[in-house]
Amino acid sequence: MLAYIVRRILYAIPILVGVNILTFALFFGINSPDDMARMHLGTKRVTQEAIDAWKRERGYDKPLFWNSDAKGEDKFTKTIFFTKSIALFLFQFGHADDGRDIGQDLRTRMWPSLAIAAPIFIGGLLVNTTFALLMVFFRGTYLDLGGVVLCVALMSISTLFYVIMGQYLVGKLMHLVPVSGYVGGLDAFKFIILPIIIGIISGIGAGARWYRTLFLEEVGKDYVRTARAKGLSEFKVLFKHILKNALIPILTGAVVILPTLFLGSLILESFFGIPGLGSYTIDAIQAQDFAIVRAMVFLGSVLYILGLILTDISYTLVDPRVRLN
Repeated sequence: MLAYIVRRILYAIPILVGVNILTFALFFGINSPDDMARMHLGTKRVTQEAIDAWKRERGYDKPLFWNSDAKGEDKFTKTIFFTKSIALFLFQFGHADDGRDIGQDLRTRMWPSLAIAAPIFIGGLLVNTTFALLMVFFRGTYLDLGGVVLCVALMSISTLFYVIMGQYLVGKLMHLVPVSGYVGGLDAFKFIILPIIIGIISGIGAGARWYRTLFLEEVGKDYVRTARAKGLSEFKVLFKHILKNALIPILTGAVVILPTLFLGSLILESFFGIPGLGSYTIDAIQAQDFAIVRAMVFLGSVLYILGLILTDISYTLVDPRVRLN
């Protein structure tokens, strides 16, 4: 297994390089360093000297990919791409274009994001699998049909609707929780409980319907018929055998959500004014801060690759027949 993990990590290096190149090309294909300087300095009465000084202070005074005036390897190394990328692979994120320490911002903002994303992930997984198993338990009945209709209805509603209705009903009318904001410590509970509930409810439609499909595929297999022939109750068959054998596709789907545990939810954090990494990314995009955008895209790619590796390892725990070579 160790050799497999090392090989997967080595495979990840060219992927991260490719993601970094693509992010760099897309960002600077839209914005030039001069445009970035004008945005931060102000578009009115900005002299070229001030623009050049801003670029020089932040390392944007070099060519993008290729320095034709340099010699030897300096043609590649004395460029914005190389100088901004080499530290990134050492997880040295540097400073934002406004001077803030990105690493410190990440360490500070990851906790509000985790406070929302982790309960949504765990609670959503439990609610979706339980609801799906209940629909399978009552398959072919009106309860199953009603559950499917409910899932389709929940899927058809935008997350923004849940956010707006939650803020209006729970925050404005009932005054149970604040509409937006965040504080540290135990007092954070009253600020994050509504986003957590909305995050779980908004994911029930797609999640439960998908898990129901997985469980229904297992219901007709031979081992299920054998379990029933031994006299096991339908409840034990569902929760002991079918759930266990459907864990591999469930784990595969869960890995997609892993980066959000650290990077946060863009919509929920923005609407509820929570200072997490999701709102941090949105603010950086609006401010055209390339340093933060690049760091967040890179970190998201690393977490996704790490999630894939952890998922492969978890396969061996769920199914002893799986071997990582």
